[in-house]
Amino acid sequence: ATGGGGGASSRPRDCGGGGGPFEPVTSPIDGSGFRGLAVDLPDSDPRIRRRARGFEPEQISVSLSASPDSVWISWVTGDFQIGEGIKPLDPTAVASIVRYGTIRNPLIHKAVGYSLVYNQLYPFEGLQNYSSGIIHHVRLTGLKPGTLYHYRCGDPSIPAMSDLHSFRTMPAIGPEAYPKRIAVVGDLGLTYNTTSTIDHMRSNKPDLVFLIGDVSYADLYLTNGTGSDCYHCSFNNTPIHETYQPRWDYWGRFMEPLLSEVPIMVVEGNHEIEAQVEGKTFEAYRSRFAFPSNESRSFSTFYYSFNAGGIHFIMLGAYISFNRSGEQYKWLERDLANVDRSVTPWLIATWHPPWYSTYKSHYKEAECMRLEMEELLYSYGVDIIFNGHVHAYERSNRVYNYELDPCAPIYITVGDGGNRENVATSHADDPGNCPNPLSTYDKHLGGSFCATNFTTGPAAGKFCWDRQPDYSAYRESSFGHGILEVKNETHALWTWHRNQDMYNSAGDEIYIVRQPNKCPVRYVLPQFKSKNVLPNDLFRI
Repeated sequence: ATGGGGGASSRPRDCGGGGGPFEPVTSPIDGSGFRGLAVDLPDSDPRIRRRARGFEPEQISVSLSASPDSVWISWVTGDFQIGEGIKPLDPTAVASIVRYGTIRNPLIHKAVGYSLVYNQLYPFEGLQNYSSGIIHHVRLTGLKPGTLYHYRCGDPSIPAMSDLHSFRTMPAIGPEAYPKRIAVVGDLGLTYNTTSTIDHMRSNKPDLVFLIGDVSYADLYLTNGTGSDCYHCSFNNTPIHETYQPRWDYWGRFMEPLLSEVPIMVVEGNHEIEAQVEGKTFEAYRSRFAFPSNESRSFSTFYYSFNAGGIHFIMLGAYISFNRSGEQYKWLERDLANVDRSVTPWLIATWHPPWYSTYKSHYKEAECMRLEMEELLYSYGVDIIFNGHVHAYERSNRVYNYELDPCAPIYITVGDGGNRENVATSHADDPGNCPNPLSTYDKHLGGSFCATNFTTGPAAGKFCWDRQPDYSAYRESSFGHGILEVKNETHALWTWHRNQDMYNSAGDEIYIVRQPNKCPVRYVLPQFKSKNVLPNDLFRI
């Protein structure tokens, strides 16, 4: 394995334990460091203005189903409405149709989906309500793995069809084939930093985009369009946490050139909560994206799974119940029990707030979730875990319960996509930076306080280490994105790219190595797999 970037010298590194452990490295921060431009694109920017006419499709995106023979195509028709006395559009007024095929002309296949309109409503005088355009989701089935398809979407009877777009399906499920490049990014937003991130990402030609929560940051705005990089600092007297929903439409328009060709898979973050009338939350998130929820038997937009070649991906929700008695945990048990590592050797999980981050921002905030779920993920041998939330980059050594473990997952925080709140620079182990434990509580993360002092190791009896912890391998305060290239059943190349670097350079690079012969994992007997249930007895190989 090799590693480098920032303050780290590029040098050969021992792959013992499948990638480390490495000595902790922090990229130094100085006054000349690049922090980018954490300013949102204005409403007037041509990249986010509405160009569609009438009911022509816009904000087109592709997302995956649970298996490579199916994908979802999503888009929006009609313009949003915002203000008082708004009247929602009729979602049945425009058909949801995709014409597609392996040749450009004629597009011989047809799929029909469904449409919806969502509202963001506030029962307070002076706040503007919002109603979306018509959002369409169509599932294409019977596709061939690893194949290029061309498509148009819309309603041909109006007529209002999109331009011709193309996407490539994922490789067939099995240990021999993998997506070439998976882009991983979190906390993206819609700033000038975001545009740099997306430019760098597109230059790396990804086959799949992973967005680990915090999408549009529409909740940094009042309903009149006034924004701030700190909502509670600027708007501490509002009767409810407002959100300016047109920022979602702007984000969809800006991302369309990429997402109409490259599938995106999304998991929710805290900025997607967006509370409104009657206690409703996450309406924009649940409405605008298509999820393989039914296909993966979760029946929830907050957690689901899917396969891409020899990789099984698990997307988890941190802002709903993750307790062992809850539905998500029970689903996770069933899903993990049905993973056949001889078919999908790689097991990758993701959710928004990290368990192993050493930055002061959000330090130990997700401890309740870790205490509930970590043992289960560890016992099934999850290889890599991606998180966002902290606006910086950090890669861990293999760690379980805060101790180095050669069979534990590697945790990678990539909450550095480019949002308006800017980059995190302070570490909890810096002198005077250890936060008060009570300040780490987040009511949206389980409703309990779980952060405590360390009980063993160099930081025993303390809430923070007095130096960079051993479980932290490399950290840097810069915006960027990552690329994962799974090479075979045991080796994957992880590369993190800073926005300020040239397009062909890397800020951090390492081979992640699986060692299945040295690291036993749970498995279930074949007769249980077809029943999609978790047996009472689990065995180790």
